[in-house]
Amino acid sequence: MADPARARKLAVRIRQIVSAAIENNIKDPRLGMVTVTDARVTSDLREATVFYTVYGDDTQIADSAKALTSATGVLRSTVGKQTGIKFVPTLTFVADIVPDTARELEEALERARHADAELARAREGASYAGEPDPYRRPAEDDEDDEEIDGTAGSTGMNGRDTADDNVEDVPVQTRSAL
Repeated sequence: MADPARARKLAVRIRQIVSAAIENNIKDPRLGMVTVTDARVTSDLREATVFYTVYGDDTQIADSAKALTSATGVLRSTVGKQTGIKFVPTLTFVADIVPDTARELEEALERARHADAELARAREGASYAGEPDPYRRPAEDDEDDEEIDGTAGSTGMNGRDTADDNVEDVPVQTRSAL
């Protein structure tokens, strides 16, 4: 197995060589406006996959695929001459669907923006069906009751007054280790 960094460098070099060869050397009339977007090389450096996009309709995409398939031998020999490696990887051309997927995502986001705008327009001037704040709040008049009784001091957990002036002697219960 080769070094992954070497495989990445070879993939970049193959992408450059193939795109230049398609532009300059391949004279097939079926070949449309092809753009090489990426290349991947297996870790053993035996196979290379070249991703491409074609500007045009479905027939131009199909014709360009046929032209690239027929030009694979010429492109492989060009890659071998320009890289100088002992074993030239076999080339496989795959149509890149990333631009199509990106276009579909953009259209979906645009539809979502329009739906949000419609919802915002429908929401203008609308009011709640029930109370504006449907959540229950605790009663706030507990402090008022204590002030009326005259026992505004705080009480502890046992219900006894914990203010400093009303401290009583309370026996403390402890556990003994008997």
